[in-house]
Amino acid sequence: MESSWLETHWARPLHLALVFCLALGLLQAVKLYLQRQRLLRDLRPFPSPPSHWFYGHQKIIQNGGMETLGEITDKYPRAFPFWLGPFQAFFFIYDPDYAKTLLSRPDPKSNFLYKFMDPVVGKGLLNLNGPKWFQHRRLLTPGLHLNALKSHVEIMAHSVNTMLGKWERICGTEDTLLEISAHVTLLTLDIIMKCVFGLETNCQINSTYDHYIKAANESSNIIFYRLYNFLYHHDVIFKFSPKGHRLWQLRKILHPYTGKIIQAGKNSRMNENQQGNTQKRKYQNVLDIALSALAENGDSFSDTDLWSEVNTFLLAGHETMTGGLTWLLYHLALPEHQERCREEIRSILGDGSSITWGQLGEMSYTTMCIKESLRLAPPVLSFSRELSKPITFSDGRSLPAGITVVCSIWGLHHNPAIWENPQVFDPLRFSQENNDKRHCYAYLPFSAGPRNCVGQQFAMAELKAAVALILLRFSLTAEPTRPLVSRPNIFLKPKNGLYLHLKKLACQ
Repeated sequence: MESSWLETHWARPLHLALVFCLALGLLQAVKLYLQRQRLLRDLRPFPSPPSHWFYGHQKIIQNGGMETLGEITDKYPRAFPFWLGPFQAFFFIYDPDYAKTLLSRPDPKSNFLYKFMDPVVGKGLLNLNGPKWFQHRRLLTPGLHLNALKSHVEIMAHSVNTMLGKWERICGTEDTLLEISAHVTLLTLDIIMKCVFGLETNCQINSTYDHYIKAANESSNIIFYRLYNFLYHHDVIFKFSPKGHRLWQLRKILHPYTGKIIQAGKNSRMNENQQGNTQKRKYQNVLDIALSALAENGDSFSDTDLWSEVNTFLLAGHETMTGGLTWLLYHLALPEHQERCREEIRSILGDGSSITWGQLGEMSYTTMCIKESLRLAPPVLSFSRELSKPITFSDGRSLPAGITVVCSIWGLHHNPAIWENPQVFDPLRFSQENNDKRHCYAYLPFSAGPRNCVGQQFAMAELKAAVALILLRFSLTAEPTRPLVSRPNIFLKPKNGLYLHLKKLACQ
């Protein structure tokens, strides 16, 4: 039976479309094959752990976590190629000489991680590159200037005392087991709101930010999962996945909070103008500076830039400080170091009725404990650069342009070639004598170079003020049946919270 005219003429375009699709698929397969061969060639000088043919080293992070990564850094003491799927590889480094070579160059931040954060955070200091990053950095840095920080210490102390008042009401005079990471989360949010944005939210007392905290935590979990699951790297696949849909829902929770902060800042400026108080404050906070830039330089600093920077300081700043203070209190639950810090703090602050910037600088042993805690548990686990030109390391081995290099801060801080007994909490590693002996790139909790953390002085001041006031009023003891377990994430966090025994100290 002969085919109809319609069947004959329809078959030809369908056949052509099929051939075209097959050709595109073949070209993509050839492209991926050549990409893999190029990476294998470029990374050949550097041995790596055995990898799965399809997943690569993805399961190391997803299943093994920090412990498995520690075993790898012992066996491969300087660096190793990390395969994420069959066609994508990064170069992990955790050697101070390698880090020095990398950070002495102007390579841009890798877009690989940060593009996954863009839908939640936007493009701010965390993930901008080039002249725009430099413009934002120069613009916003005065909000965290040393003189501005001095005025923040009293605000920090007030927030810490609010948390301690809650603890006293919960514990009374009895030894009480308490999950404290939730309290620390609200404390650090309260401090950022007051110091960075100039807003009083009473978030430690009311529950207005509970939804925000839960959404921010879940968002970082999803971003981390996407980062280490190469099948979700494609935007279309991720968008229609359950996690992609959930992230879209979480953005609808998070973004209104950012809008409220910006609107509150605008309302405050409007009220000041209406009252005739047009004289600028002696020290402007970050939100003041950003709003002034928007009003004066709308072409170079837009509403989108304002939104992104508020998001960056809120999300990234809050997450890092929460992790840093939580781990610090866990490490100071060791009685020997806790008591020594308490004695030092009492000799400086007395009863702790007040605290000043100058007093923070006198806490030498407490500062060493903070630095050692940041070594053992850096809130940010790594940073990355995309090589804009070839690089040659101190041992003569090289990489071509285009490779993404990930500097593992955690690996660097736990490298046994640098630190003796790296898993042991030993604050004396940061005595002046040991500081002078150590490689200047062996310790990078705030990164280094021109893209170091803009808030590192703020962070250290907050940690000192918080731990000083806490140790003056409470003794901390770890609960042996609930050990702290780390959870790999964009930011290092306890997996199941932090449980400590708290006991109110008698007045001295």
